[in-house]
Amino acid sequence: STIEFTGALHSTIVKQVRLKNPNSNTLAYNAILVGRDADDFSLPKGNTVTIPPTRQGFVNVEFTIRFLHPAEAVLLLISNKVDGVDGATLTFSLKSEVKNIEPLGTIKCRSPCYEL
Repeated sequence: STIEFTGALHSTIVKQVRLKNPNSNTLAYNAILVGRDADDFSLPKGNTVTIPPTRQGFVNVEFTIRFLHPAEAVLLLISNKVDGVDGATLTFSLKSEVKNIEPLGTIKCRSPCYEL
């Protein structure tokens, strides 16, 4: 599935990926960001998540919109064997879109339009 990061230029957006564990065994995942713009995305709460049996876990993905062009990356969640159980490898497409541009500041100045 695709996770979209939309907002104003220079804004920071955090998305949370919810992972459910319907099994009676603990699951653990390592999160890896790969792709063209992977360096622009980050995992602020770390790259590992452990999900207790019949519970849920969360992976936070953060992105700061620095450019007008859309950014793209892939979030890979690779299972670590816990209690002898491997979970499925999960992939999420990460995409950004600039919705508006707000100025960081304004400068007022006066100057003559022309000189004779």
